[in-house]
Amino acid sequence: MGADHTRPAPSAPPGVRRILVATVVPLFLITVVAALVLWPRPDREAADAPALPRYHGTVTRVVTVPCPPTPEAPEGSPGGSAGPCGTVTVAAEQGPDAGRQVETPVPSGPGAPRVEVGDEVILVELTDPADPAVKSYNIAEHQRGTPLVWLAVLFAVAIVAFGRWRGLAALGGLVASFAVLLGFVLPGIGAGQPPLLVAIVGAALIMFVVLYLTHGITAQTSVAVLGTLGSLVLTGVLGTLATAATHLTGFGSEDATTLSMFQGDVDLHGLLLAGIVIGSLGVLDDVTVTQAATVTELAHANPALSRRHLYRAATRVGRAHIASTVNTIVLAYAGASLPLLLLLVADSRPVSQILTSEFLAQEIVRSAVATLGLIAAVPLTTGLAVMVTTAGRRGTTAGPAEPPAPRPPAGRDEALEALGGAPGPRAGGWPGGGRNTEAAW
Repeated sequence: MGADHTRPAPSAPPGVRRILVATVVPLFLITVVAALVLWPRPDREAADAPALPRYHGTVTRVVTVPCPPTPEAPEGSPGGSAGPCGTVTVAAEQGPDAGRQVETPVPSGPGAPRVEVGDEVILVELTDPADPAVKSYNIAEHQRGTPLVWLAVLFAVAIVAFGRWRGLAALGGLVASFAVLLGFVLPGIGAGQPPLLVAIVGAALIMFVVLYLTHGITAQTSVAVLGTLGSLVLTGVLGTLATAATHLTGFGSEDATTLSMFQGDVDLHGLLLAGIVIGSLGVLDDVTVTQAATVTELAHANPALSRRHLYRAATRVGRAHIASTVNTIVLAYAGASLPLLLLLVADSRPVSQILTSEFLAQEIVRSAVATLGLIAAVPLTTGLAVMVTTAGRRGTTAGPAEPPAPRPPAGRDEALEALGGAPGPRAGGWPGGGRNTEAAW
């Protein structure tokens, strides 16, 4: 791996650094304390039944037979076959029958795996309630561990090869994000803690770790942290107001309804708000880091820019970024909800009723609130970055520096000499008798 050749941001004045430390450190400590208070306690007992034993195996034989007719349809009719039917022989690799050939029925039904000889599958052991000594096996799904491991290795190699040390830091931030989500956010919500508060605290933890780990402990990163944190809080407030105004309950998907059946104490309305906050975090990080870096680079390129002109120039970059990111947010939510959208398209109700239904209104609120928080992040982060970047500079309130005196217009012969190497036109069209102006440029 090579070194990172990106130019580091210029150091902020000592007074500005002290102000940032006095602002960021207390916010970080408040986040840590809130996480400790909301941390899920291990004294909660699981309400569900123990999981069925699952073992690895390899398919060695597949035999399909015609399915018997169902009572609702006569034999030979299109609706009389629930198929496929038959048996699958699997070489068990784990469990009490390891090393033996066991038979299972061919998986059938919606979403059932399609198996062939040589497929690596997962067997589920079933016990007869009437006679616990009688056991049977069913194929639950394919083994996906090996392909996922190779995909993860390819993903990590590509990031490190392109990003080098920054890419390695980004991988560390990704691991930290999953650790917070799986170790704090999801268990905390599952334990009955307020989902919105857990989501904001968890997102703040992810933000502190990821941004400082990826971009270093600098004033520029601290500005991005403050902009992201402010935008996250604003997104949570806007989400609360929007869901209250549209009377969303959180039961806008089949997953939420199923969750309410297994864990009735989970606040699905708060879970909807938590999803909006967590979903906005990744895009907010991108926007705030970009705006802080843009202000730093513009100030470095033209130190004479005033605060007002620096803010305007960076905001123009932010507008272009937002214009493309808004489409990204909407398409990301649409891609994650394609089955729902297809179901709504097949609905025979009027379009006005479909748009105002719980299913689609939830996605509309999700996209709109995330976009509003994203838009607010641009002026907030840009303003903070301008104040930090121009702190200690003299004359920052004045207008832009006077433009340099205009150069006297070059004569025709001088221009042609610069292009072709000799004054005056020549026969053949191009000055200097040649067509290659690469050396002059």
